[in-house]
Amino acid sequence: MGALMTTHQPSWGRFFVDDKSPGGLLGATQIRRLAESLGVVPTKKLGQNFVHDANTIRRIVQIAGVGPGDHVLEVGPGLGSLTLGLVESGARVSVIEIDPRLAEALPGTLESRFPGSPVTVMTADALTVREVPGDPNAVVANLPYNTSVPITLHLLEHLPSIATVLVMVQAEVAERLAASPGSKAYGAPSVKARWYGRWSVAGSVPRQVFWPVPNVDSLLVKMERTQPPGDDVLRRVVFELVEHAFATRRKMVRGALANYLGSDRASDLITQAGLRPEARGEQWTLDDFVSLARVVMAS
Repeated sequence: MGALMTTHQPSWGRFFVDDKSPGGLLGATQIRRLAESLGVVPTKKLGQNFVHDANTIRRIVQIAGVGPGDHVLEVGPGLGSLTLGLVESGARVSVIEIDPRLAEALPGTLESRFPGSPVTVMTADALTVREVPGDPNAVVANLPYNTSVPITLHLLEHLPSIATVLVMVQAEVAERLAASPGSKAYGAPSVKARWYGRWSVAGSVPRQVFWPVPNVDSLLVKMERTQPPGDDVLRRVVFELVEHAFATRRKMVRGALANYLGSDRASDLITQAGLRPEARGEQWTLDDFVSLARVVMAS
């Protein structure tokens, strides 16, 4: 699965053992001190904006609804703010961190505040992970803005044990994931995400709780997995149709899908699926794309 797993406590922990905030979670001062001790300067490339407000962390965990008996997967734990909140809830936690320095430091930070808590740290790019030991049933994460949709869809595709998702993402991304057909935000991510479950915006997160302060607003978006409308073969055809349909939003679907379906038969296949060739992609539901995909596969 392309990941290095560890549960050891490295020497980094010595920087932080005696610097505790109430309840064991990290505050603004602790976040900055830990970053400085590790030589970490947050980068836009990795989408590193660290949450430093304990109340926000506990609110996220509460909305996620996780606790004892849950196995939570977190992507991009960074300095450990949300990880500590998840551990505090009593959940079992696995994390995926792409930055080796942060991955190595995290066990020491956790041990200093919640001694003995079992947390599995995977050093990897989340987009390369195809399995997580122990089959997590929930994803809770503060995701990088530029890769939040690909990471979310990748994990849902490869980790069928995931039943719920709560991710903090750029407001525009959250609105796309939760959008309904016909709305301005509705697009390819909306349809693809709906394949896996029902999505809804679950709350806002103020910029001031991040360090450094981002220049965009953030929202929490939540998913509850539902039964998919078909197998993985059907999913791939649906996703290809979605990509082509939204590549040129202003085109009617018969024109947008002409290259994929063939210009001479696009209208006929769309009609066979009980759909209008004059419609636009943003008017179609997931079920509409599924209907067309079944016709395409049978033709």
